[in-house]
Amino acid sequence: MTQRTHKNAAVLAELDADGVATLTLAMEGRANKIDDVFGNGLEAAVSWALAHPETKGMVITSAHKDFCVGADIERLYRERDPEAMMSRVKLLGALFRTLETCGKPVAAALVGSALGGGYELALACHHRVALADARVQIGLPEVSLGVMPGAGGTQRLPRMVGIQKALEVIAQGKIVRAAEAKEIGLVDELAETKEEVVARARAWVLANPAARQPWDRPGFTYPGVQPQTEDARSILLAAAGMLRQKTAGVYPAPEIAISAVHEGAHLTFERALEVEARHFAHLATSDQAKDMIRTIWFHRQAAEKHVGLPSTTDARIMKVAVLGAGMMGAGLAFICAKAGYHVVLKDISMDALEKGMNHVREEARRLRHLSEDERAHLLARIVPTMESAHVAGADLVIEAVFEKLSLKSAVTAELEPTLAPYGIWASNTSAIPISDLAKAAKNHEQFIGLHFFSPVEKMELLEIVLGERTSDETLARCLAFARSLKKLPIVVNDGYGFFTSRTFSAYIIEGACLVAEGVDPVLVEWAARSTGMVVPPLQVFDEVSLSLGRHALEQSREYVGEPKDREPGVDLIVKMVDAGRLGRTHGAGFYEYENGKRARLWPGLKDFVGKRTELSVESIQERLLLAQCAETARCVESKVIRNPRDAEVGAIFGIGFAPNTGGPLSLMDRMGIKNVVAKLDALTTSAGPRFTCPRLLRDMAERGETFFEKV
Repeated sequence: MTQRTHKNAAVLAELDADGVATLTLAMEGRANKIDDVFGNGLEAAVSWALAHPETKGMVITSAHKDFCVGADIERLYRERDPEAMMSRVKLLGALFRTLETCGKPVAAALVGSALGGGYELALACHHRVALADARVQIGLPEVSLGVMPGAGGTQRLPRMVGIQKALEVIAQGKIVRAAEAKEIGLVDELAETKEEVVARARAWVLANPAARQPWDRPGFTYPGVQPQTEDARSILLAAAGMLRQKTAGVYPAPEIAISAVHEGAHLTFERALEVEARHFAHLATSDQAKDMIRTIWFHRQAAEKHVGLPSTTDARIMKVAVLGAGMMGAGLAFICAKAGYHVVLKDISMDALEKGMNHVREEARRLRHLSEDERAHLLARIVPTMESAHVAGADLVIEAVFEKLSLKSAVTAELEPTLAPYGIWASNTSAIPISDLAKAAKNHEQFIGLHFFSPVEKMELLEIVLGERTSDETLARCLAFARSLKKLPIVVNDGYGFFTSRTFSAYIIEGACLVAEGVDPVLVEWAARSTGMVVPPLQVFDEVSLSLGRHALEQSREYVGEPKDREPGVDLIVKMVDAGRLGRTHGAGFYEYENGKRARLWPGLKDFVGKRTELSVESIQERLLLAQCAETARCVESKVIRNPRDAEVGAIFGIGFAPNTGGPLSLMDRMGIKNVVAKLDALTTSAGPRFTCPRLLRDMAERGETFFEKV
């Protein structure tokens, strides 16, 4: 029974007859986020509870779906002064330190997700009880935004679970489900209901009146390996080495986080917190953090919420027909069935259907959280067929046949009339203009491009392409469909290659051009990785297939004509294909393969190129990045890109553009548009007309404009 209460803008505090003060985080809005209101409110509530002599301990919980989602990202994004940032984070750190040294037991009742600063608050409590729900997430994801934990995470977690486990969470920005959090030691208990979470936390408080943090007890030692030992040094060096191998050193945040763990382990706890705060402030006010936060947080959220786009609450889609049972078609059938749709998977080949359904069954087997009955019901929602009659009445058709205009047009002409009256015809083409494909259809308003990325089961981006007459209603319904598939949509206007294929092609062709000019292919791949590109160009060319690349290049001439100066990389691709080097699926491409796994770059490449050319790593990096930047600018100039945010989201989440830059437009802003123009002009002279500077960039340079507001 509640005896006393205190309420402010962030917290409702209730002191019961047993002396347990329950502090319920209840900020205005949909979630608890850490800002000044939060800090002041929590400090006031803690002070209120401690001011009552009868208080035996505290339970911190939440009135919202989540416990606490972490920092106020808007404020984090806007702050550029490292000293101001450090002062703010030190105030929060002092509050958390007060909480854990107040002389009373404090338990965190995690009734929902606890991320970033929210989990750091839980770490400052003496005990953590989490809801055993698959939707509950626990972790410290800060490095994914170019920052690091700043409210004690790099100091408390290693002291709680040991250095190695802590590094795996902190340096990887790891987020785990509640069950795994319990296994790792991120939480102490699990409970089945929110009420039980709070009850268990309360019971723990009453049962542990003398609770103290382990690191505040005399004679404290780290779990497992101790900091000042050779084993600890080996763990830290291994973590740093693995990180450098994975990121090529382009992400300071995880490296500095590892350094904070190492430095703090040799200091008093208060001094360690100060070191962490200083590192955090340095990272959080860096250009890289600002660009990553803008794209990976704000632009991504805007894309997820379909900001500025038409919306509908009812997609009116129940039956989906997928045409073509290749890897993409089979994958589409699987994700649609997984989302609850009834699916027809049509192909003209029984062999293709069997292979496609085998792929579907294999994907279904990987869903380990499903029971056998649930898996059987998922598979039963897919009807493989060679009969066109099964497509009739579909609410949505996704055409995923071979990338050839005549074939796609023939399929459209045959089956589009059989759609439901309001049915949508969508092509999964990666390049052919939607308006050209729509010529074979009767209803252009309900014709659209849905360009999924392979493997579709894993890749979250969906490039939605509008034809000349695609209606807003069709777009709204497709956006609702995308949400049901948990896809991240960008919306672009029509034009050959749309946005992603054009920019991606510029990247891999530039990689081929460099090799054709005699640059060491090992250096090309390394230079790409050391810019932050997710996959180097020759490796990814092998993945998509050199034969498909050659087909795409030949097809592009039908739309954009023969280039005045044929790139040397194009001739190299033709030679490779003629020599049977078709890519990974054929066991031979730019790389050699052993048992299906990439082994090494093919030594025979030297016989296909001219004499060795020496270029600096910086020059190679510049060409690989600016080839994509120039193409992105052309897409903005031609209005293929409708909103600059979509260029950034599409580049990072669709084609693996360097996330550390924030995207191609952000990169040009940071380089300076005038500088980009000068570099493109120089490259046009030295490398060829593919680097011709778009008029848009010259105009922006003259006017001193940028793509995004500078912070």
